[in-house]
Amino acid sequence: MIPAASKRFTKVNIEISNICNLQCSFCPEVVRTKKLMSLDLFQNIIKQVAPLTEQVCFHLMGDPLVHPKLEEMVHICEEHEVKIFFVTNGLLMRDKQSELLLNPAFRQVNFSLHSFPDNFPDKDPTDYLNRIFSYTDKAMKQRPDLYINFRLWNLQDVSNTSQRNLDMLKRIEDHFQVQINAQVNVRNKKSVHLKNRLYLHFDTEFVWPSMDLPVLGTSGRCHGLSSHFGILADGRVVPCCLDKEAAITLGSVEEQPLIEILDSPRAKAILNGFKNKKLLEGLCQRCQYIERFQPVQATL
Repeated sequence: MIPAASKRFTKVNIEISNICNLQCSFCPEVVRTKKLMSLDLFQNIIKQVAPLTEQVCFHLMGDPLVHPKLEEMVHICEEHEVKIFFVTNGLLMRDKQSELLLNPAFRQVNFSLHSFPDNFPDKDPTDYLNRIFSYTDKAMKQRPDLYINFRLWNLQDVSNTSQRNLDMLKRIEDHFQVQINAQVNVRNKKSVHLKNRLYLHFDTEFVWPSMDLPVLGTSGRCHGLSSHFGILADGRVVPCCLDKEAAITLGSVEEQPLIEILDSPRAKAILNGFKNKKLLEGLCQRCQYIERFQPVQATL
């Protein structure tokens, strides 16, 4: 087995489903045909990415908990010694899902808590949070090595949190007996340690890149194809976890080996462009997220 530190990518986003059980205001609807990745395709992908990445993320669009073959996919990762970085809104968490997410294959589980008030602004979040808290309590006992993140990626600016967030933070404080400073500036620090390997992660909303948006610029850097890339539910490979409609299709793992796709002239040109602060692709030139990779200017 290749040591994680020497692997080519930090993470590969594998979209096992582009279907979500919610429709958040901050997350654009998927225009592509709704699809669940087949088990055969998933197994083929894992065999190819295992030597290349430290971990796989079951997400690009959609929520992985909706996939009926999720348990089998977890066992395939376990078989190939591939660690899982998991992102979910957590709404479908029940006893079966909680037990599965304790599997040793999971390295980190992330709950997008901001999705609940966005979809159900007038609904009491007690049951929703209690299921997530119960899983977290169990994980601390049975999987003390597992990282868990509670995400609040709904700040309207870099240092402003809403009343809804404050209510949720109070529930987290009461349950885990911790104190949380809600006055954060995500340009300086996004992650707050709560206890053990439980963290709270803040971030601002952003506009997803789209070919329908105006060009923002042709200069900038991105971690696409250097730290990560994505594979959509139909097997198409994209350079970035934000290319939700495959505007930059590098190839398909159903048609050619993954390594050939990653070493193709187009992929190499995109990567070299990022290294030289050049945005060659139209989607990249319309991506607001790239601004987050620019150094923070000191103020006098």
